[in-house]
Amino acid sequence: MIQGTVEEGLTVYRGIPFAASPVGDLRWRAPQPAAKWDGEKQAAKFGPRCMQGMANPGAANPGPATSEDCLYLNVWTPAKSASSRVPVLVWIYGGGFGAGATSEPNYSGERLARKGVVLVSIAYRVGALGFLAHQELSAENKHHASGNYGLLDMIAGLEWVRKNIAAFGGDPRRVTIFGESAGGIAVSMLCASPLAKGLFHGAISQSGGSFGPPRPTTFPGENLKRLADAERSGEVYAQRAGSSSVTELRRISADKLPAGGRGGGMSWPIIDGWVIPDDQYKLYEAKRYNETPILVGYNSDEGASFSPPRTPEDYIAGVKARYGPFAERLLKAYPTEPTTVPKTARDLARDAAFGWHTWTWARLQAKTGKSKAFYYYFDQHPDYPADSPRAGYGTPHGADVPYVFQHLNPSNPQITKHDEAISEAMATYWTNFAKRGDPNGEGLPAWPVFSGTNPSVMYFSQTPHTGPVPSAESLKILDAYFAWRRTAEGEAWAK
Repeated sequence: MIQGTVEEGLTVYRGIPFAASPVGDLRWRAPQPAAKWDGEKQAAKFGPRCMQGMANPGAANPGPATSEDCLYLNVWTPAKSASSRVPVLVWIYGGGFGAGATSEPNYSGERLARKGVVLVSIAYRVGALGFLAHQELSAENKHHASGNYGLLDMIAGLEWVRKNIAAFGGDPRRVTIFGESAGGIAVSMLCASPLAKGLFHGAISQSGGSFGPPRPTTFPGENLKRLADAERSGEVYAQRAGSSSVTELRRISADKLPAGGRGGGMSWPIIDGWVIPDDQYKLYEAKRYNETPILVGYNSDEGASFSPPRTPEDYIAGVKARYGPFAERLLKAYPTEPTTVPKTARDLARDAAFGWHTWTWARLQAKTGKSKAFYYYFDQHPDYPADSPRAGYGTPHGADVPYVFQHLNPSNPQITKHDEAISEAMATYWTNFAKRGDPNGEGLPAWPVFSGTNPSVMYFSQTPHTGPVPSAESLKILDAYFAWRRTAEGEAWAK
């Protein structure tokens, strides 16, 4: 039994353990069943955020402590009884697989729940604790794999939902997963993981997707290492920690472990042959994925959020270093200015990390699957005057989240009626999709199904309206680069 709280017509449960505390010998293992309890457990407070490389915001954002004991989930339910069978939305937070927490204020689920869904948010291990691969860890696993513990946490959370959500009035046969950034990337990985088969019936990805080829030295959009490369990175990590074995690593206090950022390869999922069987593009081509309806999209100026190059020279050098023989074509498709790096150039970073993956995901599903694909482009932002330092900027990474959760700040003078209308539309489309596998509904502009013959995209820009795939011709050149990267020549070049 658990005891939640009643909040304005909803019943809310925070901090429900869905797996055992992954500490001691359970560190770097698949999540185990949560310990049972006697009597009634209070579920009124968020669980701790998982240990992460970045400092806890503390007083600037008061919230739960950070701990290795962090596998908890939260439920907001409008159901009046266990027989209500309300559709379920399960939120997976972002943070580059190195940070994030369910307790972030923008992820509070009450407003979506009031639109007729049960909202669940699940925690997962991040950074080195969530994604360390090592030969010893692979050897002790019966599947001879290691490194994807954070994804296994998500799967355990979804298994908990399947087993338990009916008690909260939720329908275990209508579960939609959704996430943003790393959470959206994780959604796409779960769509391709055989371990997640049957655990959800719809998928929403905001600035996500993982269709790039693996690479020993990773870049945004080519983020995944294969197991052997990740294991080598794990050995370097163990040396940094001063440990000669995984047993010694498990004895080190979590707060004394070295940070495991992306550069070291310890803060990202990997192709392990078990949780992630192979290059996801190839899995989709072969129809080896968990087919459900999908709703996928990204923001107009994602490239402004990830250390954009300061000068045209930096931009050109970076494109040549990463894209090699495709650099000149991409520099023409995503041009810079003589003295500035405008949005046309930043859009290469946007598309390499998010746009191409979304476009490819929708195309592959439309080609190989039977379920519907819905594609969007979020371009809601202030109209910056020409003399503003923000002139020419679009919508940055993550700006969509408060719109979807309907947490726009009413005291922000830049929030307009258009923002409020876009937020209302997105929240309604998202919850409609959870209910029916289709975002369309009464009072909303029609959102066409994406297909090869009708590549229509829903634009969220002042009003919801349809339009073409953004930067379609440029995406084709990027598509040629990714196809080349999958050839023997491209693989050899990337090494």
